[in-house]
Amino acid sequence: MNKNLKNLFYAVVIIVISSGVAAAVTAYVMKNNESKGYYLESKEGAFNQPVQKVMYDGVAAENTDFTYAAEKTVHAVVHISVSATVSVGNQYIDPFEWFFGNPDSRQRPRQQQQQIGSGSGVIISTDGYIITNNHVIENADSINVTLNDKRSFTAKIIGSDPRTDIALIKIDATDLQPITFGDSEQLKVGEWVLAVGNPFDLTSTVTAGIVSAKGRSIQTGDSDREKIAAFIQTDAAVNPGNSGGALVNTKGELVGINTAIYSRTGSFTGYSFAVPINIAGKVVSDLKQYGAVQRGVLGITMTDPENISKSGKDTKISKMEGAYIIEFAERSSAKEAGIEVGDVITAINDKKVLSPSEVQEQINKYKPGDKVRITVDRYGKKKEFTVELKNLQGNTNIQKGGDSAEVLGAAFKALSDKEKQQYGISYGIEVSSISKGKIQECGIKKGFVIMIVNDEKVQTPEAFFNIVDKILKGTTSEKGLLIKGFYPNSGATRHYAIDLID
Repeated sequence: MNKNLKNLFYAVVIIVISSGVAAAVTAYVMKNNESKGYYLESKEGAFNQPVQKVMYDGVAAENTDFTYAAEKTVHAVVHISVSATVSVGNQYIDPFEWFFGNPDSRQRPRQQQQQIGSGSGVIISTDGYIITNNHVIENADSINVTLNDKRSFTAKIIGSDPRTDIALIKIDATDLQPITFGDSEQLKVGEWVLAVGNPFDLTSTVTAGIVSAKGRSIQTGDSDREKIAAFIQTDAAVNPGNSGGALVNTKGELVGINTAIYSRTGSFTGYSFAVPINIAGKVVSDLKQYGAVQRGVLGITMTDPENISKSGKDTKISKMEGAYIIEFAERSSAKEAGIEVGDVITAINDKKVLSPSEVQEQINKYKPGDKVRITVDRYGKKKEFTVELKNLQGNTNIQKGGDSAEVLGAAFKALSDKEKQQYGISYGIEVSSISKGKIQECGIKKGFVIMIVNDEKVQTPEAFFNIVDKILKGTTSEKGLLIKGFYPNSGATRHYAIDLID
Protein backbone atom coordinates (compact mmCIF):
# COMPACT_ATOMS: atom_id res chain seq x y z
CA MET A 1 0.00 0.00 0.00
CA ASN A 2 1.52 3.33 -0.99
CA LYS A 3 2.02 6.12 1.50
CA ASN A 4 -0.95 8.24 0.32
CA LEU A 5 -3.41 5.36 0.59
CA LYS A 6 -2.07 4.52 4.07
CA ASN A 7 -2.59 8.07 5.28
CA LEU A 8 -6.13 8.13 3.84
CA PHE A 9 -6.96 4.81 5.57
CA TYR A 10 -5.74 6.10 8.98
CA ALA A 11 -7.73 9.31 8.55
CA VAL A 12 -10.95 7.42 7.88
CA VAL A 13 -10.39 5.14 10.90
CA ILE A 14 -9.80 8.13 13.15
CA ILE A 15 -12.97 9.87 11.91
CA VAL A 16 -15.07 6.75 12.47
CA ILE A 17 -13.70 6.19 15.97
CA SER A 18 -14.17 9.85 16.89
CA SER A 19 -17.75 9.86 15.62
CA GLY A 20 -18.53 6.70 17.58
CA VAL A 21 -17.05 8.04 20.79
CA ALA A 22 -18.91 11.36 20.37
CA ALA A 23 -22.19 9.58 19.74
CA ALA A 24 -21.68 7.31 22.74
CA VAL A 25 -20.79 10.22 25.00
CA THR A 26 -23.78 12.26 23.77
CA ALA A 27 -26.13 9.34 24.29
CA TYR A 28 -24.79 8.72 27.79
CA VAL A 29 -25.06 12.40 28.78
CA MET A 30 -28.59 12.73 27.39
CA LYS A 31 -29.73 9.52 29.07
CA ASN A 32 -28.14 10.54 32.38
CA ASN A 33 -29.66 14.03 32.20
CA GLU A 34 -33.11 12.74 31.24
CA SER A 35 -33.14 10.19 34.06
CA LYS A 36 -32.35 13.02 36.49
CA GLY A 37 -35.07 15.23 35.04
CA TYR A 38 -32.70 17.67 33.31
CA TYR A 39 -34.05 19.69 30.40
CA LEU A 40 -32.55 20.71 27.07
CA GLU A 41 -33.09 24.32 26.17
CA SER A 42 -34.80 24.83 22.81
CA LYS A 43 -33.30 27.62 20.71
CA GLU A 44 -36.33 27.85 18.48
CA GLY A 45 -39.49 29.83 19.09
CA ALA A 46 -40.20 33.08 20.85
CA PHE A 47 -40.68 31.51 24.32
CA ASN A 48 -37.46 29.43 24.38
CA GLN A 49 -39.41 26.70 26.23
CA PRO A 50 -37.60 23.84 27.94
CA VAL A 51 -37.81 20.53 26.10
CA GLN A 52 -37.56 17.16 27.77
CA LYS A 53 -37.02 13.85 26.02
CA VAL A 54 -39.61 11.32 27.26
CA MET A 55 -37.97 9.02 29.80
CA TYR A 56 -40.18 7.58 32.56
CA ASP A 57 -37.68 5.21 34.21
CA GLY A 58 -40.41 2.55 34.04
CA VAL A 59 -43.57 1.54 32.22
CA ALA A 60 -44.95 4.48 30.27
CA ALA A 61 -48.60 3.54 30.78
CA GLU A 62 -50.55 1.18 33.02
CA ASN A 63 -51.21 -2.29 31.65
CA THR A 64 -54.36 -2.08 29.55
CA ASP A 65 -55.06 -5.82 29.42
CA PHE A 66 -58.40 -5.97 31.26
CA THR A 67 -58.92 -9.74 31.13
CA TYR A 68 -57.65 -10.30 34.70
CA ALA A 69 -59.96 -7.66 36.19
CA ALA A 70 -62.93 -8.91 34.14
CA GLU A 71 -62.42 -12.55 35.10
CA LYS A 72 -61.98 -11.62 38.76
CA THR A 73 -65.17 -9.54 39.02
CA VAL A 74 -67.77 -10.80 36.54
CA HIS A 75 -68.90 -13.65 38.83
CA ALA A 76 -69.46 -11.20 41.70
CA VAL A 77 -71.96 -9.08 39.73
CA VAL A 78 -75.61 -10.19 39.71
CA HIS A 79 -78.75 -9.39 37.74
CA ILE A 80 -81.64 -7.98 39.79
CA SER A 81 -85.25 -8.15 38.64
CA VAL A 82 -87.86 -6.17 40.57
CA SER A 83 -91.65 -6.31 40.58
CA ALA A 84 -93.51 -3.27 41.92
CA THR A 85 -97.08 -1.99 42.01
CA VAL A 86 -97.60 1.54 40.68
CA SER A 87 -100.63 3.80 40.42
CA VAL A 88 -101.67 5.10 37.00
CA GLY A 89 -104.46 7.34 35.78
CA ASN A 90 -105.37 11.03 35.60
CA GLN A 91 -106.40 13.09 38.57
CA TYR A 92 -109.76 14.82 38.65
CA ILE A 93 -110.63 17.89 40.70
CA ASP A 94 -114.27 18.51 41.50
CA PRO A 95 -114.97 22.19 40.63
CA PHE A 96 -117.39 22.54 43.54
CA GLU A 97 -114.69 21.47 45.98
CA TRP A 98 -112.25 23.91 44.37
CA PHE A 99 -114.56 26.83 45.07
CA PHE A 100 -115.40 25.65 48.58
CA GLY A 101 -111.79 25.35 49.70
CA ASN A 102 -110.87 21.66 49.48
CA PRO A 103 -109.51 21.11 45.94
CA ASP A 104 -107.39 18.06 46.78
CA SER A 105 -109.94 15.88 48.47
CA ARG A 106 -111.69 14.24 45.51
CA GLN A 107 -109.81 12.51 42.72
CA ARG A 108 -110.70 9.92 40.15
CA PRO A 109 -109.54 6.50 41.50
CA ARG A 110 -106.14 5.50 40.15
CA GLN A 111 -105.58 2.03 38.75
CA GLN A 112 -102.89 -0.25 40.17
CA GLN A 113 -100.49 -1.70 37.64
CA GLN A 114 -97.67 -4.21 38.02
CA GLN A 115 -94.31 -2.93 36.77
CA ILE A 116 -91.12 -4.90 36.18
CA GLY A 117 -87.70 -3.28 36.42
CA SER A 118 -84.13 -4.51 36.44
CA GLY A 119 -80.65 -3.55 37.52
CA SER A 120 -77.42 -4.94 38.86
CA GLY A 121 -75.85 -5.73 42.21
CA VAL A 122 -72.48 -6.74 43.63
CA ILE A 123 -71.86 -9.69 45.97
CA ILE A 124 -69.88 -8.46 48.99
CA SER A 125 -69.95 -11.53 51.27
CA THR A 126 -69.85 -15.32 50.88
CA ASP A 127 -73.21 -15.66 52.69
CA GLY A 128 -75.31 -13.59 50.27
CA TYR A 129 -75.11 -9.88 51.10
CA ILE A 130 -75.40 -7.77 47.93
CA ILE A 131 -74.93 -4.03 47.43
CA THR A 132 -77.03 -2.19 44.84
CA ASN A 133 -78.74 1.16 44.23
CA ASN A 134 -81.72 2.29 46.29
CA HIS A 135 -83.56 3.30 43.11
CA VAL A 136 -83.24 -0.27 41.77
CA ILE A 137 -85.18 -1.87 44.66
CA GLU A 138 -87.26 1.08 45.91
CA ASN A 139 -90.97 0.24 46.40
CA ALA A 140 -90.35 -3.36 45.31
CA ASP A 141 -93.00 -6.00 46.01
CA SER A 142 -90.54 -8.77 45.15
CA ILE A 143 -86.83 -8.94 44.26
CA ASN A 144 -85.23 -11.74 42.25
CA VAL A 145 -81.45 -12.15 41.99
CA THR A 146 -79.80 -14.19 39.23
CA LEU A 147 -76.15 -15.11 39.63
CA ASN A 148 -73.66 -15.32 36.79
CA ASP A 149 -73.96 -19.14 36.93
CA LYS A 150 -77.72 -18.79 36.24
CA ARG A 151 -78.87 -19.73 39.77
CA SER A 152 -81.83 -17.66 40.92
CA PHE A 153 -82.83 -16.48 44.44
CA THR A 154 -85.47 -14.35 46.10
CA ALA A 155 -83.88 -11.43 47.97
CA LYS A 156 -84.96 -9.44 51.00
CA ILE A 157 -84.09 -5.81 51.74
CA ILE A 158 -81.78 -5.33 54.73
CA GLY A 159 -81.78 -1.56 54.47
CA SER A 160 -81.51 1.36 52.08
CA ASP A 161 -80.24 4.93 52.06
CA PRO A 162 -81.88 7.34 49.59
CA ARG A 163 -79.29 10.06 50.34
CA THR A 164 -76.48 8.03 48.76
CA ASP A 165 -78.76 5.88 46.57
CA ILE A 166 -77.26 2.76 48.14
CA ALA A 167 -79.14 -0.33 49.36
CA LEU A 168 -78.22 -3.67 50.96
CA ILE A 169 -80.12 -6.84 50.09
CA LYS A 170 -79.55 -10.49 50.98
CA ILE A 171 -80.14 -13.90 49.43
CA ASP A 172 -80.03 -17.27 51.20
CA ALA A 173 -76.88 -18.68 49.64
CA THR A 174 -73.42 -19.81 50.72
CA ASP A 175 -69.94 -20.10 49.21
CA LEU A 176 -70.47 -17.15 46.91
CA GLN A 177 -67.63 -15.23 45.26
CA PRO A 178 -67.53 -11.75 46.85
CA ILE A 179 -65.65 -8.90 45.26
CA THR A 180 -62.56 -7.31 46.81
CA PHE A 181 -62.93 -3.72 48.03
CA GLY A 182 -60.47 -1.13 46.77
CA ASP A 183 -59.79 2.42 47.97
CA SER A 184 -61.72 4.99 45.94
CA GLU A 185 -59.65 7.83 47.39
CA GLN A 186 -56.55 6.40 45.71
CA LEU A 187 -58.19 6.57 42.26
CA LYS A 188 -56.56 9.05 39.92
CA VAL A 189 -58.06 11.02 37.06
CA GLY A 190 -57.02 9.25 33.87
CA GLU A 191 -56.85 5.81 35.51
CA TRP A 192 -58.45 2.89 33.66
CA VAL A 193 -61.67 1.44 35.16
CA LEU A 194 -64.23 -1.18 34.13
CA ALA A 195 -68.01 -1.06 34.49
CA VAL A 196 -69.51 -4.52 35.09
CA GLY A 197 -73.28 -4.98 34.96
CA ASN A 198 -76.37 -5.98 33.03
CA PRO A 199 -77.39 -3.19 30.63
CA PHE A 200 -80.63 -3.84 28.77
CA ASP A 201 -80.72 -7.27 30.52
CA LEU A 202 -77.50 -8.28 28.72
CA THR A 203 -75.90 -10.15 31.62
CA SER A 204 -72.20 -10.11 32.45
CA THR A 205 -71.34 -7.07 30.33
CA VAL A 206 -67.96 -5.39 30.78
CA THR A 207 -67.06 -1.94 29.42
CA ALA A 208 -63.87 0.07 29.87
CA GLY A 209 -63.03 3.75 30.27
CA ILE A 210 -61.02 6.15 32.37
CA VAL A 211 -61.77 8.19 35.46
CA SER A 212 -62.83 11.56 34.02
CA ALA A 213 -63.26 13.40 37.33
CA LYS A 214 -63.70 12.86 41.06
CA GLY A 215 -65.94 14.48 43.65
CA ARG A 216 -68.39 15.38 40.91
CA SER A 217 -71.75 16.90 41.88
CA ILE A 218 -74.62 16.36 39.44
CA GLN A 219 -78.30 17.25 39.27
CA THR A 220 -80.27 14.03 39.75
CA GLY A 221 -83.71 15.57 39.51
CA ASP A 222 -84.37 14.72 43.17
CA SER A 223 -85.70 17.53 45.33
CA ASP A 224 -83.91 16.21 48.43
CA ARG A 225 -81.24 18.84 48.96
CA GLU A 226 -79.54 16.64 51.56
CA LYS A 227 -78.66 14.08 48.90
CA ILE A 228 -74.95 13.24 48.95
CA ALA A 229 -73.27 13.86 45.60
CA ALA A 230 -69.55 13.21 45.35
CA PHE A 231 -69.48 10.92 42.34
CA ILE A 232 -66.67 9.30 40.40
CA GLN A 233 -67.16 10.37 36.77
CA THR A 234 -66.01 7.97 34.05
CA ASP A 235 -66.42 7.49 30.30
CA ALA A 236 -67.00 3.74 30.64
CA ALA A 237 -70.25 2.95 28.81
CA VAL A 238 -73.14 2.59 31.28
CA ASN A 239 -76.78 2.12 30.25
CA PRO A 240 -80.14 1.30 31.89
CA GLY A 241 -79.64 -1.95 33.78
CA ASN A 242 -76.09 -1.07 34.85
CA SER A 243 -77.41 0.68 37.97
CA GLY A 244 -76.07 -1.01 41.08
CA GLY A 245 -73.25 -2.70 39.18
CA ALA A 246 -69.53 -2.61 39.86
CA LEU A 247 -66.93 -0.03 38.90
CA VAL A 248 -63.55 -1.75 39.30
CA ASN A 249 -59.91 -0.86 38.76
CA THR A 250 -57.47 -2.94 36.70
CA LYS A 251 -56.68 -5.03 39.78
CA GLY A 252 -60.31 -6.16 39.90
CA GLU A 253 -61.01 -4.16 43.08
CA LEU A 254 -64.40 -2.54 43.66
CA VAL A 255 -63.97 1.25 43.66
CA GLY A 256 -67.55 2.40 43.01
CA ILE A 257 -71.21 1.49 42.46
CA ASN A 258 -72.48 2.63 39.06
CA THR A 259 -75.48 4.86 39.67
CA ALA A 260 -76.29 7.44 37.00
CA ILE A 261 -75.59 8.65 33.48
CA TYR A 262 -75.67 12.11 31.95
CA SER A 263 -78.01 11.82 28.99
CA ARG A 264 -80.82 13.59 27.16
CA THR A 265 -81.95 10.32 25.58
CA GLY A 266 -81.86 7.91 28.51
CA SER A 267 -78.94 6.03 27.00
CA PHE A 268 -75.19 6.47 27.38
CA THR A 269 -73.78 9.60 25.73
CA GLY A 270 -70.29 9.72 27.14
CA TYR A 271 -70.40 10.19 30.91
CA SER A 272 -71.38 7.92 33.77
CA PHE A 273 -71.26 8.35 37.53
CA ALA A 274 -70.54 6.00 40.42
CA VAL A 275 -70.83 6.29 44.20
CA PRO A 276 -67.29 5.89 45.64
CA ILE A 277 -66.91 2.60 47.52
CA ASN A 278 -65.45 4.45 50.51
CA ILE A 279 -68.91 5.99 50.91
CA ALA A 280 -71.01 3.02 49.78
CA GLY A 281 -69.03 0.56 51.91
CA LYS A 282 -69.67 2.50 55.11
CA VAL A 283 -73.37 2.83 54.25
CA VAL A 284 -73.93 -0.93 53.85
CA SER A 285 -71.81 -1.68 56.92
CA ASP A 286 -74.04 0.63 58.99
CA LEU A 287 -77.21 -0.84 57.49
CA LYS A 288 -76.10 -4.34 58.42
CA GLN A 289 -74.93 -3.43 61.92
CA TYR A 290 -77.51 -0.84 63.01
CA GLY A 291 -80.32 -0.94 60.46
CA ALA A 292 -79.66 2.74 59.77
CA VAL A 293 -76.79 4.85 58.46
CA GLN A 294 -74.73 6.54 61.18
CA ARG A 295 -74.09 9.87 59.49
CA GLY A 296 -72.06 12.59 61.12
CA VAL A 297 -72.75 16.16 60.06
CA LEU A 298 -71.04 19.50 60.59
CA GLY A 299 -74.31 21.42 60.70
CA ILE A 300 -73.45 23.89 57.96
CA THR A 301 -74.78 25.16 54.64
CA MET A 302 -71.97 25.63 52.12
CA THR A 303 -71.27 26.61 48.52
CA ASP A 304 -68.35 27.20 46.17
CA PRO A 305 -66.36 30.29 47.25
CA GLU A 306 -66.30 31.40 43.62
CA ASN A 307 -70.11 31.73 43.62
CA ILE A 308 -69.96 34.11 46.58
CA SER A 309 -67.08 36.09 45.10
CA LYS A 310 -68.79 36.55 41.73
CA SER A 311 -72.05 37.61 43.37
CA GLY A 312 -70.23 40.30 45.35
CA LYS A 313 -71.76 39.10 48.65
CA ASP A 314 -68.29 38.75 50.18
CA THR A 315 -65.41 40.62 48.57
CA LYS A 316 -62.78 39.60 51.14
CA ILE A 317 -62.51 35.92 50.11
CA SER A 318 -58.93 34.90 49.45
CA LYS A 319 -59.50 31.21 48.62
CA MET A 320 -61.48 30.08 45.56
CA GLU A 321 -61.09 26.36 46.32
CA GLY A 322 -62.91 24.62 49.15
CA ALA A 323 -66.34 25.18 50.72
CA TYR A 324 -67.61 28.61 51.78
CA ILE A 325 -69.83 28.51 54.88
CA ILE A 326 -73.09 30.39 54.33
CA GLU A 327 -74.96 29.57 57.55
CA PHE A 328 -75.26 27.11 60.43
CA ALA A 329 -78.00 24.68 61.41
CA GLU A 330 -79.43 24.55 64.92
CA ARG A 331 -76.99 22.97 67.40
CA SER A 332 -74.25 23.04 64.75
CA SER A 333 -71.09 21.26 65.90
CA ALA A 334 -69.00 23.40 63.54
CA LYS A 335 -70.32 26.63 65.07
CA GLU A 336 -69.75 25.30 68.59
CA ALA A 337 -66.11 24.59 67.68
CA GLY A 338 -65.53 28.23 66.67
CA ILE A 339 -65.95 28.10 62.89
CA GLU A 340 -67.65 31.21 61.47
CA VAL A 341 -69.78 32.22 58.50
CA GLY A 342 -67.39 33.27 55.72
CA ASP A 343 -64.77 30.66 56.58
CA VAL A 344 -63.65 28.49 53.66
CA ILE A 345 -63.04 24.83 54.52
CA THR A 346 -59.82 23.74 52.79
CA ALA A 347 -58.96 20.42 54.49
CA ILE A 348 -60.45 17.70 56.68
CA ASN A 349 -58.00 15.67 58.76
CA ASP A 350 -55.24 17.11 56.54
CA LYS A 351 -56.99 15.82 53.40
CA LYS A 352 -57.30 18.72 50.96
CA VAL A 353 -60.85 19.47 49.76
CA LEU A 354 -61.57 21.54 46.67
CA SER A 355 -65.38 21.78 46.71
CA PRO A 356 -68.47 21.29 48.88
CA SER A 357 -69.01 17.83 47.36
CA GLU A 358 -65.52 16.80 48.49
CA VAL A 359 -66.31 18.05 52.00
CA GLN A 360 -69.42 15.84 51.93
CA GLU A 361 -67.38 12.89 50.73
CA GLN A 362 -64.88 13.21 53.57
CA ILE A 363 -67.40 13.84 56.36
CA ASN A 364 -69.56 10.94 55.21
CA LYS A 365 -66.78 8.54 56.28
CA TYR A 366 -67.43 9.38 59.93
CA LYS A 367 -70.24 8.77 62.40
CA PRO A 368 -71.78 10.94 65.14
CA GLY A 369 -69.37 11.30 68.04
CA ASP A 370 -66.25 11.14 65.87
CA LYS A 371 -63.88 14.10 66.10
CA VAL A 372 -62.41 15.58 62.91
CA ARG A 373 -59.84 18.31 62.35
CA ILE A 374 -61.17 21.07 60.10
CA THR A 375 -58.79 23.49 58.40
CA VAL A 376 -60.30 26.77 57.20
CA ASP A 377 -59.12 29.90 55.46
CA ARG A 378 -60.47 32.97 57.24
CA TYR A 379 -59.79 35.84 54.85
CA GLY A 380 -56.19 34.79 54.27
CA LYS A 381 -55.44 33.34 57.71
CA LYS A 382 -55.20 29.59 58.21
CA LYS A 383 -57.07 28.24 61.25
CA GLU A 384 -57.70 24.73 62.57
CA PHE A 385 -60.61 23.45 64.67
CA THR A 386 -61.49 20.10 66.22
CA VAL A 387 -65.17 19.35 65.63
CA GLU A 388 -67.22 16.57 67.24
CA LEU A 389 -69.74 15.47 64.63
CA LYS A 390 -73.43 15.16 65.45
CA ASN A 391 -76.34 13.41 63.74
CA LEU A 392 -79.21 15.17 61.96
CA GLN A 393 -81.11 15.41 65.24
CA GLY A 394 -78.27 17.41 66.81
CA ASN A 395 -76.83 14.79 69.18
CA THR A 396 -74.27 11.96 69.08
CA ASN A 397 -76.67 9.07 69.71
CA ILE A 398 -76.55 5.95 67.56
CA GLN A 399 -79.62 5.91 65.32
CA LYS A 400 -81.16 2.45 65.09
CA GLY A 401 -83.71 1.31 62.53
CA GLY A 402 -86.81 0.75 64.64
CA ASP A 403 -90.12 -0.92 63.94
CA SER A 404 -92.41 1.93 62.95
CA ALA A 405 -95.56 0.12 64.03
CA GLU A 406 -94.06 -0.56 67.46
CA VAL A 407 -93.00 3.07 67.91
CA LEU A 408 -96.38 4.41 66.83
CA GLY A 409 -98.28 1.83 68.89
CA ALA A 410 -101.13 1.57 66.43
CA ALA A 411 -102.44 -0.41 63.48
CA PHE A 412 -103.76 1.15 60.27
CA LYS A 413 -105.85 0.03 57.33
CA ALA A 414 -106.34 1.34 53.82
CA LEU A 415 -109.77 2.78 53.07
CA SER A 416 -112.07 0.83 50.79
CA ASP A 417 -113.46 2.46 47.65
CA LYS A 418 -116.85 2.58 49.36
CA GLU A 419 -115.41 4.42 52.37
CA LYS A 420 -113.57 6.91 50.15
CA GLN A 421 -116.80 7.61 48.28
CA GLN A 422 -118.70 7.96 51.55
CA TYR A 423 -116.13 10.42 52.98
CA GLY A 424 -115.70 12.31 49.69
CA ILE A 425 -111.95 11.67 49.49
CA SER A 426 -109.60 9.66 47.26
CA TYR A 427 -106.77 8.91 49.70
CA GLY A 428 -106.14 8.33 53.40
CA ILE A 429 -105.75 5.55 55.97
CA GLU A 430 -107.73 4.72 59.09
CA VAL A 431 -106.39 4.12 62.60
CA SER A 432 -107.85 0.66 63.20
CA SER A 433 -106.47 -0.08 66.70
CA ILE A 434 -104.34 1.64 69.35
CA SER A 435 -101.98 0.40 72.04
CA LYS A 436 -99.24 2.14 74.01
CA GLY A 437 -97.17 4.40 71.75
CA LYS A 438 -96.81 7.78 70.06
CA ILE A 439 -100.26 7.76 68.47
CA GLN A 440 -101.96 7.35 71.85
CA GLU A 441 -99.69 9.93 73.50
CA CYS A 442 -100.61 12.68 71.03
CA GLY A 443 -104.36 12.10 71.51
CA ILE A 444 -105.37 10.38 68.29
CA LYS A 445 -108.22 7.92 68.79
CA LYS A 446 -109.36 4.81 66.94
CA GLY A 447 -111.25 5.60 63.73
CA PHE A 448 -109.27 8.74 62.90
CA VAL A 449 -108.58 9.07 59.15
CA ILE A 450 -105.03 10.24 58.40
CA MET A 451 -104.75 12.07 55.07
CA ILE A 452 -101.52 14.10 55.11
CA VAL A 453 -98.27 13.52 57.03
CA ASN A 454 -95.45 16.08 56.77
CA ASP A 455 -97.06 17.55 53.63
CA GLU A 456 -97.23 14.13 51.95
CA LYS A 457 -100.52 12.53 50.95
CA VAL A 458 -100.88 9.09 52.51
CA GLN A 459 -102.45 6.37 50.37
CA THR A 460 -101.48 3.22 52.31
CA PRO A 461 -100.21 2.20 55.78
CA GLU A 462 -96.87 1.29 54.12
CA ALA A 463 -96.48 4.87 52.87
CA PHE A 464 -97.03 6.15 56.42
CA PHE A 465 -94.47 3.70 57.83
CA ASN A 466 -91.94 4.79 55.19
CA ILE A 467 -92.19 8.40 56.38
CA VAL A 468 -91.68 7.31 59.99
CA ASP A 469 -88.79 5.00 59.06
CA LYS A 470 -86.86 7.83 57.39
CA ILE A 471 -87.06 9.86 60.58
CA LEU A 472 -86.15 6.98 62.88
CA LYS A 473 -83.18 6.03 60.68
CA GLY A 474 -81.90 9.59 60.47
CA THR A 475 -82.18 9.83 56.67
CA THR A 476 -84.10 13.11 56.88
CA SER A 477 -83.72 16.29 58.93
CA GLU A 478 -87.34 15.94 60.11
CA LYS A 479 -87.67 15.16 63.82
CA GLY A 480 -91.38 14.48 64.05
CA LEU A 481 -94.75 14.13 62.34
CA LEU A 482 -97.37 16.74 61.50
CA ILE A 483 -100.57 14.79 60.88
CA LYS A 484 -103.70 16.13 59.21
CA GLY A 485 -106.98 14.23 59.06
CA PHE A 486 -110.53 13.97 60.39
CA TYR A 487 -112.97 11.87 62.41
CA PRO A 488 -115.76 10.57 60.13
CA ASN A 489 -118.50 11.37 62.63
CA SER A 490 -117.58 15.07 62.82
CA GLY A 491 -115.90 15.83 59.46
CA ALA A 492 -113.86 18.67 60.95
CA THR A 493 -110.16 18.74 60.02
CA ARG A 494 -107.85 17.98 62.95
CA HIS A 495 -104.08 18.44 63.32
CA TYR A 496 -101.68 16.50 65.54
CA ALA A 497 -97.94 16.78 66.17
CA ILE A 498 -95.76 13.83 67.20
CA ASP A 499 -92.15 14.18 68.35
CA LEU A 500 -90.32 10.99 67.34
CA ILE A 501 -86.84 12.04 68.52
CA ASP A 502 -86.80 12.45 72.28
